[in-house]
Amino acid sequence: MSTGKYRKEHNCLNCGFHVEEHYCSRCGQPNLELKESFWQFISHSIAHYFHFDNKFFQTLVPLLTKPGKVTLEYLAGKRARYINPISMYIFVSIVYFIIVSPPKIKEKPKKEKQIEVVKKQQKQRAVLDSISKPLTAAGLSGEFITTTQQAVKQDLDEENFSSMSFKQQDTILKNLKLTYQVNKSDSLLEMIKKLDEIHIIKNDSTYASYLARQKTLAPDEKDNIFKRYIEKRRISIGENAEIINEKLEYNRPKQYFLFMPLMALFVMINFRKNHIKYLDHLIFTIHGMTAFFMVSIIVQPLRRVLPESLSMIASVMGLGLIAWICWYLFKSLKIFYQRKTSTTIWRMIWIICLYGISLEIAETIMVNLIFYVTT
Repeated sequence: MSTGKYRKEHNCLNCGFHVEEHYCSRCGQPNLELKESFWQFISHSIAHYFHFDNKFFQTLVPLLTKPGKVTLEYLAGKRARYINPISMYIFVSIVYFIIVSPPKIKEKPKKEKQIEVVKKQQKQRAVLDSISKPLTAAGLSGEFITTTQQAVKQDLDEENFSSMSFKQQDTILKNLKLTYQVNKSDSLLEMIKKLDEIHIIKNDSTYASYLARQKTLAPDEKDNIFKRYIEKRRISIGENAEIINEKLEYNRPKQYFLFMPLMALFVMINFRKNHIKYLDHLIFTIHGMTAFFMVSIIVQPLRRVLPESLSMIASVMGLGLIAWICWYLFKSLKIFYQRKTSTTIWRMIWIICLYGISLEIAETIMVNLIFYVTT
């Protein structure tokens, strides 16, 4: 691995021990000359890099293609060809959370939002104006063109209505219902029904809208103080969902790292008859998590860059990742613990259930902590 000129002296510059050949038998440092040319420095650095690169792929390939094998050989003492499990896990997890974590969502300033609304309205008007040209060219009647324009305008109105606040929707609906009492138009009634459905969805989406709805109820139908507190908390968590999710993703590396010992404990409980030390279960878990990160580094970014028109492919890739996780976990458990297929499957299901429940509890606790800290 070392490149450069070896020293004639036999004392190690690092620890002072006597050097028989080119490497110190005490600390392992190569007995090279301190003065080296630029190209010697570069070649020496590249040699170190490719030494790591070679060990990385010697570990990675069997880790992904032969579940359980790397752990068995590592624990059997065949360690020279493999990277230390913790070192590899830290390196891969850093890459994973850089590549896989969703981009930070930045709140747009109020001016930008207003400009977007104006642009959207201009675009909608342009759509309505452009409809008549191709329809006229197709030889269709003016009445048909007008009906089509009205249908498109209705869809655009529904979209605008959805983006309004609860109180704005409530005011518009009241005015439309008053107008209907005078005109009794079937088309207006149909519009009111559609907007009413949107209004119901919008209902209680904010605490202000929840309070507004509470005022319209009879005294015996209104929520008490405790229920109002629960609703306020639920709605506030929903309103701060982006911030909470961002914080969750930020803390995800710590969560996975802290849960690895717990996962190893679940594995040890389910395979306690194998009489294996806890540390061996932990190394097995670290190798498994590293493999999961490596596959996710490839799959998750591909799913993210796919356009909406190819959402089916993204869904298939997601299902494929889940199927691979189940296959990998089953194969690694079966090879490492040498148990029957049926026993391995049941133990695997128990491990997944215990780990899933633990993650769910931890997620709930973290959501509440983030909510109370940020609000």
